[in-house]
Amino acid sequence: MTDPTYLVCDFCWRRCRLAEGQSGVCRVRRHEQGKVVTTVYAHVEAMAVDPIEKKPLYHYYPGSTTFSFALIGCNYFCDFCQNYSLSQGKGDTHAAGERVAPAQIVALARKNDCHSISYTYSEPMVWQDYMLDVASLAREAGMQNIMVTNGSFSQEALLRILPLIDAFNVDIKGNESFYRDVCKADEQAVLDGIEAIAQSGAHLEVTTMVIESMHTEEDIANLGKLLHERGVQVWHLSRFFPRYRMAHLKPTSEAYLSKMVVRAALSGIPYIYSGNSESERSTYCPSCNEHLIDGQNRILAIEGGRCKRCGTSVYGVFE
Repeated sequence: MTDPTYLVCDFCWRRCRLAEGQSGVCRVRRHEQGKVVTTVYAHVEAMAVDPIEKKPLYHYYPGSTTFSFALIGCNYFCDFCQNYSLSQGKGDTHAAGERVAPAQIVALARKNDCHSISYTYSEPMVWQDYMLDVASLAREAGMQNIMVTNGSFSQEALLRILPLIDAFNVDIKGNESFYRDVCKADEQAVLDGIEAIAQSGAHLEVTTMVIESMHTEEDIANLGKLLHERGVQVWHLSRFFPRYRMAHLKPTSEAYLSKMVVRAALSGIPYIYSGNSESERSTYCPSCNEHLIDGQNRILAIEGGRCKRCGTSVYGVFE
């Protein structure tokens, strides 16, 4: 029998069981007067107009701009977090950030001629009620919705989110021991989320930040196999730079990242990219090697979603 003095938050796989006045692991979801509420709802901490490639999304309206924003909060505790001031902030005071109504976000995106709105920088899963309120208005306005996420959804959250989010970039951070020891999280929940998104028909790209002292060739090979089995078509491998509790480590070298990209390409995933890197960002046809998109995000040889040279279907949305 369910204890009525506790409520369960169903925003992520943790499903925190909360007594009155208690906050979840994310520190922004709290049991208040018989309801689980998001204490930072509408308190926007960061806003920017970004190239869509920064999310990173290389196969979704390349060359367009996206209106990006974040509230405080995350359900992970990654020692290497690149945005820890946002992700690890506390929402218990109800005083975080400027209060911005959902309609104002859409208006700002339109004012800045953005093609889409991106829920990013921290973990939008833990403020998904606000995200979905914005996304619903954005959809009505004919705009696209993009979620940049760690992917550890609950099943209930997926049912709410998938109908309104058009494109996802999901972080896959490492193997199970990496998740357990470095992120205090769970790899399987992320793999399940990736599989659900891939099967839904929403656009999906995946990112792994490669830490030279922690990710091996075997790790990348195993991750590639798991992602390929789940239908992933685009995988970004990104250089690590020292931050937060891993500020003492060295940055990942260009040479090491290049080696991991070569290893990742053996997975069968057709589009592999280097991130935070000086390497060329161009896209080539996996069948005939035709230059499809150049480093300035200009479409060179895609027509009707296919390579102009050989007719191979190119994963993504380009028109």
